[in-house]
Amino acid sequence: MIKLTQQKSSVLKLFQKKNIPFLLRTFATVEDTPNRIHGGLKDQDRIFQNLYLKNSKACGTEPWDVKSAMKIGDWYKTKEIILKGDKWIIDEMKKSGLRGRGGAGFPSGLKWSFMNPPGWEKNIGPRYLVVNADEGEPGTCKDREIIRKEPHKLIEGCVVAGRAMNATAAYIYIRGEFYNEAVVLQKAINEAYEAGFLGPNACGSGYSFDVYIHRGMGAYVCGEETALIESLEGKAGKPRLKPPFPAGVGLFGRPSTVTNVETVAVAPTILRRGGSWFASFGRERNSGTKLFCISGHVNEPCTVEEEMSIPLKELLEKHCGSITGGGWDNLLAVIPGGSSTPILNMEACNKVLMDYDDLRDAGSGLGTAAVIVFNKQADVIRGIQRLSAFYKHESCGQCTPCREGSTYMSKMMDRFYSGQANEKEIDMAIELTKKVEGHSICALGEAFAWPVQGLVRSFKPLMIERINEYKAANGIEQMEHGGWLESGKVANGKVVSNPIPKTAFHGHH
Repeated sequence: MIKLTQQKSSVLKLFQKKNIPFLLRTFATVEDTPNRIHGGLKDQDRIFQNLYLKNSKACGTEPWDVKSAMKIGDWYKTKEIILKGDKWIIDEMKKSGLRGRGGAGFPSGLKWSFMNPPGWEKNIGPRYLVVNADEGEPGTCKDREIIRKEPHKLIEGCVVAGRAMNATAAYIYIRGEFYNEAVVLQKAINEAYEAGFLGPNACGSGYSFDVYIHRGMGAYVCGEETALIESLEGKAGKPRLKPPFPAGVGLFGRPSTVTNVETVAVAPTILRRGGSWFASFGRERNSGTKLFCISGHVNEPCTVEEEMSIPLKELLEKHCGSITGGGWDNLLAVIPGGSSTPILNMEACNKVLMDYDDLRDAGSGLGTAAVIVFNKQADVIRGIQRLSAFYKHESCGQCTPCREGSTYMSKMMDRFYSGQANEKEIDMAIELTKKVEGHSICALGEAFAWPVQGLVRSFKPLMIERINEYKAANGIEQMEHGGWLESGKVANGKVVSNPIPKTAFHGHH
């Protein structure tokens, strides 16, 4: 450290001697966005103009009708966008600052550019855009709203995103349970073909592009990009090891990019209005508008488009009529980004902003922006128990940390819910999540680990109180590990005289 200081001092003297300006830089810092309040998105800046069917009802048509969709800007100057070429499209997307809306938040323009490495033209053959419309995350209900009410935005987005990646076709992998959504989307695709927007001469641009629907079988893990590709190919939906990454070897062994419905659907509007327009919303590194899907204990659950970085409190108060049973003061906790993101207590909810960076700093994440609200009458331990049972059920079983860890965690959450545990097991549960986190093939390991970590971080006193209540009710001084009572015995291979909880949601343990 002393040598470093002496070196800086000598350099500074040299610059002063030659009258050269010298700016001493110490630590790298992120530029702060000018202090302003985000939120209050104006109607003219909303990308999704038919989210509540206002346009369809005004036109007296169905959402898949291409002519009524064109009245709210869909398919406007699409030919010009296509003709500007892949480099221009990718540069505009990078300028917009759009980050993937499927949960990971990876910069979209950068991801799309991976499809066009130097010399990509020599790799002759088909190239694919794969749209992830599986949407299996509990609490997330935005992609189905886009498909059901604004399908042409998604289809047009496939065309421009496909042009950016020099793709030959798009496969939209839609969750099997979304029957009505699949019907609406197929009718919209048919109308787009009839209007000449898809096919061998898409939008009259000379670019050939096709769009296909593939209906999945409802597995949550198929929301992971490589598991989705496996399912598309007719195999079991189990994640692949990476590398190779899909941009190199993807669907049918060809270059492919898997991206989210919302990410693709907003692309045409960004390209029409300019990347700088989109980047003007939200804080730095958290650009644009976002669909927030809010459920749970709010007076008006909804899916609403708002500016990124809007305060969570304003989002719930303005668009959802506040918390049920007494307003904001009756709030207990919020899961801010879908069921796999850690839960936040009221103290954090009072000040957190709805964007990637602020939620990360608060110990959670934006994820899919699926806001799940708990009021003070709710049982958060029961809520996390239910999620643990879900993830245990949905684990594909391919890798040991996730298969075994999710099973152990689900059993532990059953006991934490009833209180049949001891305090040391709470720390053991955290240790278990740390053994799984980062050690599974896909992110499902993190998906079941983070909710438990959030529960312990924010509500450990409540868990201890539940354990003490169980001890008091059953006259127990000390509980052994695993919920084992002194009276517990094993007879003929079965536990007797020890009431192990059987309250899991997917069968008994």
